Amino acid sequence: MLYELHEWQRAALAPFIPWLQVTANTLARASNPFHSTPSRQIAAGCDLLARLYKRYTKPQFGLTETVIDGEQVPVIEAVAMEKALCRLVHFERASTCKHPVVLLVAPLSGHHASLLRDTVRAMLPDFDVYITDWLDARQVPLAEGTFHLDDYVAYVREFIDFLGPDVHVVAVCQSTVPVLAAVALAAAQGEPAPVSVTLMGGPVDARRSPTMVNELATSKPLDWFARTLINTVPRPHLGAGRRVYPGFRQHMAFMAMNPDRHLKAHVDYYFDVSAGNVEAGVKHRRFYDEYNAVLDMTADYYLETVRVVFQEFCLARGTWRVSGEHVRPDAICKSALITVEGERDDICGAGQTHAAHDLCTAIDATRKHCITVAECGHYGIFSGSSWRTQIYPQIRDLIYRYHLE
Repeated sequence: MLYELHEWQRAALAPFIPWLQVTANTLARASNPFHSTPSRQIAAGCDLLARLYKRYTKPQFGLTETVIDGEQVPVIEAVAMEKALCRLVHFERASTCKHPVVLLVAPLSGHHASLLRDTVRAMLPDFDVYITDWLDARQVPLAEGTFHLDDYVAYVREFIDFLGPDVHVVAVCQSTVPVLAAVALAAAQGEPAPVSVTLMGGPVDARRSPTMVNELATSKPLDWFARTLINTVPRPHLGAGRRVYPGFRQHMAFMAMNPDRHLKAHVDYYFDVSAGNVEAGVKHRRFYDEYNAVLDMTADYYLETVRVVFQEFCLARGTWRVSGEHVRPDAICKSALITVEGERDDICGAGQTHAAHDLCTAIDATRKHCITVAECGHYGIFSGSSWRTQIYPQIRDLIYRYHLE
């Protein structure tokens, strides 16, 4: 019922949003004869209200070109493989350069894969990049079947097999756990291993330095999550009837983690727009256009992730079975292992990602690398100045080191 109420509220407010936007644009124009401080304040208020009430659609990557060896090169997005809940997207570069292939596994935790736009942008000059573009479960018909955490692992194994033995895998946030499982299962069966595996800001062992996210997961029984957070997609969405953890609920959880920070950001936006501070306004819109765009996750996948990763710590404890197969990270021996953490990460605590080194005991110590970045929060691990100037250069150099072996 909550999902229907949410949709009804959106529909009721929808007719007012264009009016608010037109009013804001008209009053903000310099040619407006009433262009004065009160007028700009009203314009800023209308603009802010429109942004608070609008529905944010899936953002585009918008990466149409890159620079390789000093030359501008066009980039085209192409779907290399399509599954029921995910598309494997290839950023095809119009270049004859043969660069290492990187599979960038985006998290399926509420936001779209475009959240990793800055990650892809940095990698394009040096790598042949593929990314997992997870679909909004609200738009996936029931006829496509269910989607479980085991299916996520199976998708990753299939993508790695598709890209071949020379692939380098980079996993961000939530995806670190199923990626490590996929590589471990493949290794146990003697399948070709990725040349390197990079895990960035993920809950490999969520028992270490628990954050607010971890504490919430362990403070309630699993049936509480099932009763309280799971809803059914209403009509007329394509996925009508599918049980999901709705994106709007996840968005509320995101905002509740740092309410003061988000409130300040929106108050600052109002005053920046009122004062004509264009650069600050653009920066705010760019961030929140991405942050506010969320997707639904299937109920099975969400609940299994809560149980396996955040309540029972199955990977870290060595008790996880995927489709009946025992997940053994100690079976991985040929891949280089790189882990990345931010000192100020309030989503994935210190040591949670580096814990992978303790699990992957068969990898030689010389092929293990821990990167910890001072003054870096969760999103800074894969986006922004810390990512571009401190983290990416190290990852790039390590990948090339092992690729050229």
